[in-house]
Amino acid sequence: MTIPEPPRKSPEADGRTLTPPKTLPGAPSRALRMRAADGWERFMRRVEAQWDIGT
Repeated sequence: MTIPEPPRKSPEADGRTLTPPKTLPGAPSRALRMRAADGWERFMRRVEAQWDIGT
């Protein structure tokens, strides 16, 4: 004997719609922010390495 799966409910079934969060005009994209954070980390590592060598 198999038990039937309960019916799946779609998000639109109760009248709600899925909308992505709004971003501010001119705000950088997530990809751009990630690249900037990576570049900042590399910059800070380079500065730390120069200070270790210079002292």
